[in-house]
Amino acid sequence: MPIKSFVQLIKLFTFFVGVVVSMSILANESPVIFLSGLGVATGFVMLVFKDTILGFVAGIQLSANRMISLNDWIQMDAYGANGTVEEISLTTVKVRNFDNTVSMLPAYALVQNAFINWQGMSDSGGRRIKRAVNIDVTSIRFMNDDEIEKLKSIRILRQYIYEKSREINEYNEEMSEEPAFGNLRHMTNLGMFRAYINAYLRASKDIHQYMLIMVRQLEPTQEGIPLQVYAFTNNTDWAHYEGVQADLFDHIYSIMPLFGLRPYQMLTSNDAFQFVRSDTTSRSSIQKNP
Repeated sequence: MPIKSFVQLIKLFTFFVGVVVSMSILANESPVIFLSGLGVATGFVMLVFKDTILGFVAGIQLSANRMISLNDWIQMDAYGANGTVEEISLTTVKVRNFDNTVSMLPAYALVQNAFINWQGMSDSGGRRIKRAVNIDVTSIRFMNDDEIEKLKSIRILRQYIYEKSREINEYNEEMSEEPAFGNLRHMTNLGMFRAYINAYLRASKDIHQYMLIMVRQLEPTQEGIPLQVYAFTNNTDWAHYEGVQADLFDHIYSIMPLFGLRPYQMLTSNDAFQFVRSDTTSRSSIQKNP
């Protein structure tokens, strides 16, 4: 528990002793008489000093369980707090939010309610990227030999293509007696794209190579097939992290057409206008040239 909490506790105890001594002097009675009546006044004391008592107990729990320390980054949505702990007192915790506002949290609220302490992330040296791109289902297809050969020019993808081709060829040889297209295995552009992103992450100097790196498909939705990137940057600074994440997804969206894939995007009013305009132009052309 911080020194300030002990100082406040000592002040509170001193104040209580001072009140008892003062009353005994004024009444010309022994302090023992007043202390003997303490049981009667316990309820009143508990009511008046409820926050102080709860804060003191909570402070011990926070300290003993190492739930929070000075300069920790914590987030507590119930109180609108998201920032750095600046001060821990007997009854309150002062948090400097990232917008430079200040939140004062009751100490016992941190014990009774859920909050996030991001300090573990900062200490680990890696900050998580967990974002998905939605792939248009109608753009997913098998790849032909010419397309696969063209993608061999991508250095980070070359080994995957060789290994996957060998695996598929071995399987297809076993099915040589039933060479129907549906009986054979083929490379898909989505599978190739997923392998490319994974290789790209493993070759990036901005991605923590000793933490989990994964590219996976999520459950399809009406907005396409989500392809999720799960990795960690090797720098936990917020601005640096956002820059790395933005650069990564800029690249993913830009390289997608090379694999014959399209990102899903809801139809906008401009798209609808272009469609109607194109349809009107086509109708006019047909009427002029029957």
